[in-house]
Amino acid sequence: MKLSSDITQRLKHIKHFALDMDGTIYNGSTLFPFTNEFLSYLKQNGMGYSFLTNNPSKSTADYLKHLEKMGIPATADEMYTSAVATINYIKNHHPIIKRLFILGTPSMVKEFEEAGFISTADSAEDKPDALVVGFDTSLVYSRLCRAAYWASQQLPYFATNPDWVCPTDQPNILVDCGSICACIEGATNRKPDTVIGKPDPQMLDGILHQYGLKPSEIAMVGDRIYTDVKMAKNAGALGVLVLSGEATTVDVQQSTVKPDIVARDLAELKELLQQAKN
Repeated sequence: MKLSSDITQRLKHIKHFALDMDGTIYNGSTLFPFTNEFLSYLKQNGMGYSFLTNNPSKSTADYLKHLEKMGIPATADEMYTSAVATINYIKNHHPIIKRLFILGTPSMVKEFEEAGFISTADSAEDKPDALVVGFDTSLVYSRLCRAAYWASQQLPYFATNPDWVCPTDQPNILVDCGSICACIEGATNRKPDTVIGKPDPQMLDGILHQYGLKPSEIAMVGDRIYTDVKMAKNAGALGVLVLSGEATTVDVQQSTVKPDIVARDLAELKELLQQAKN
C-alpha cells in the first residue's frame, strides 16, 4: 500500500499503538507468525503498545496468562478490556450502583466482584440495581431469560461491547455481546442504555492518561471497521485496519467509515512504518 504524504506525516508522530487482539495479533488460539516481530520492532524504535480488546469473557489476569502461553509477555498495565472499561464507566457515572445482574462468564463476574460490585442471583427476589450484559461464552438459558426480565423492568442496562461475533480459527460462529443484546431486544423491545467498548472513545482514555499522550499520538489497530476504526475516528486517533481478521476489502469499499490505513496484517504495517521513518 502506498501512503499519502498526509498519512505518512501522521504515522511519523505516532508514539503508541493500541492493538486489538482477536483477528489482529492472533486468531482464536493461533498466534500470527508476524506478531512478535512487530512488537519487537515497536520496542526497538521507542514506540509503546497496549492490548485493547472488546472481549470481556476473560479477566485481565486470564488474558495475561493467555498471552504468556502464546509467547507474548505482557503486564496488567498493557491490558485493557471492555469489562474493565464498563467497571470504570459505572463507577464514574453511576456511583450509587452496587448490585448487578451480570450476564457474563464466571471470569467476568469475578472481575466485577473484585472491583467492589455485588453479583445478584438468578432470582426475581434478588433485585439488582442494574443489568450488565457481556460476551457470555458460558450462556445459560435461564440467565438469559432473567436478563431479559430485568431489561423489561427498566433497570439501568449496560452492554460491555457491540460486537456481533468473535473471531475464531475454528469452524464455528461465536455469538458475541451485540447478538445477545439483539436477542434481549427481540424479547423486550429494549436496547442497552449504554454500550461500552469500541467504538466508544472512552476505551482509549486509560492509555491517554497513563502515558500522557494526545489522541493524535495513538494508532488504533484492529480488524473491524465498526469498532476499531470507528473508535479511532471518534477519538481523533489514527485508524489502522488489518485484513487478518473479520473485515475484507469489500467491507472497506462499502463502509462510510474509512480507515486511514488498510494493511494486509501487522507485517505489512511494519513495512509501512519503516517507509514512513525513511
